[in-house]
Amino acid sequence: MKPATVDIETPSPLLPDFDGRAATDDVLTRALADALRRVADGPVSPVPDLDRFQSMLDGFDFAEPRPLSELLPWVIGALEGGMVHPTHPRYFGLFNPAPAFAAECAERIVAAFNPQLASATTSPVPVALEAHVTRAIARRAGLPAGSKGHFTSGGSEANHTALVCALTRGAPAFATHGVRGFSGPPLVYVSEDAHLAWYKIVHETGIGRSALRLIPTDSAGRLDTDVLSAQIEADRAVGGIPVLVVATAGTTGAGMIDPIGACGRIARAIGAWFHVDAAWGGALLAVERLRGVVAGIETADSVTIDAHKWFAATMGCGMFLTAHPAILSDAFFADTVYMPSKARHADPYLNTMQWSRRFMGLRLFLALACVGWDGYAAHVERALALAAHLRQALAVRGWHVVNDSPVGVLCVDPPDGLPDAREVARRVVASQSAWISSTSFRGRDVLRMCITNGRTTPGDIAILVNALQELRQPVGVPV
Repeated sequence: MKPATVDIETPSPLLPDFDGRAATDDVLTRALADALRRVADGPVSPVPDLDRFQSMLDGFDFAEPRPLSELLPWVIGALEGGMVHPTHPRYFGLFNPAPAFAAECAERIVAAFNPQLASATTSPVPVALEAHVTRAIARRAGLPAGSKGHFTSGGSEANHTALVCALTRGAPAFATHGVRGFSGPPLVYVSEDAHLAWYKIVHETGIGRSALRLIPTDSAGRLDTDVLSAQIEADRAVGGIPVLVVATAGTTGAGMIDPIGACGRIARAIGAWFHVDAAWGGALLAVERLRGVVAGIETADSVTIDAHKWFAATMGCGMFLTAHPAILSDAFFADTVYMPSKARHADPYLNTMQWSRRFMGLRLFLALACVGWDGYAAHVERALALAAHLRQALAVRGWHVVNDSPVGVLCVDPPDGLPDAREVARRVVASQSAWISSTSFRGRDVLRMCITNGRTTPGDIAILVNALQELRQPVGVPV
């Protein structure tokens, strides 16, 4: 087919000249800073006019181009008024804190250079930088010398990687025959309060959802190791093959830390892979006085830590660490003719689920290099101090905190006379003064309030407490 006649001397319309780009960069930087300031001063969960937005969106038929100078403020405005703001200091919700400014800078740098981290041959410096960071985190966790890791899209991918490694080590024939390589059904053991992405993971790996054993928790909300041992014994008696035991360091609902050391001893006694899901609680490693809270993590075969949680990287920045890098390579090796190299232990595409890979690690590198471990320790300690402040403020007003978490999350029973926890959370969110959620803990619905935002202040805590207290007052009666 004959190519169309085009002006090949003119650059693609996707790429403005460098002077034009610089001017737009400057405008965008200022516009984002102004927007974030307005977000912090505005409602946590603005209510967008979705009909109006959809009407505007329908106007983008992409037939006629529009100038970027108009599109950028439109998009910023749409986001500003069209989403729950996890960067807001009164967002007490899930694990999406305001990202470190250094991490935001890293995003801009990575987007500009756009390296492909599949191969160390084409991106030697980015690959080396990520490896340096994961080694540093592995050392901080106390994993053995020679431990390695890589960045992931998040905790689910990292946990999935742990199961693939466990299956690979559990049966030599797994690589070629899958679960048929096992003499019995492979089984996975996690707390009933673990992240339920495990259901997806056992499905995706082909061992099936019936392979997941949810172990009850004790009175404190931690995995009950007596029940774990009994369940493993019962499964083995009928031919089951325990391949993976998981201890959660920071459960999603209540922030509880499973008995890591005891779980590890049980796993080693039966030859199962021992994994610690510290997606959230892994940030405790930054604080010397709190390292004992995650004691036993150094005995793990693998560890998950999410930098986009308490390490305050931007979203989509998890880590998988392992004491067995050779098994990691065995699990993901692929022989190709079109890749520029096949460095088995260096090329990320040979050691991860991903092939094309974004340069994720720069976010954590810049933040760690900028503030150091002491800076991260201060970040974590500040959040814990604010959580203690909130706990006291609620307790003196008759709100009952029912969990005892070391990672800054409070599960709270509403006082008598108020609606159930789900309705209380809905009303607080509807007030737009704060954002909280509800969860289930020890068999009952409770309010859930989590502090990870480095901009949250005691004044923000006071506004949250006031919003809760107002639900106890008749209309028109001051708090």
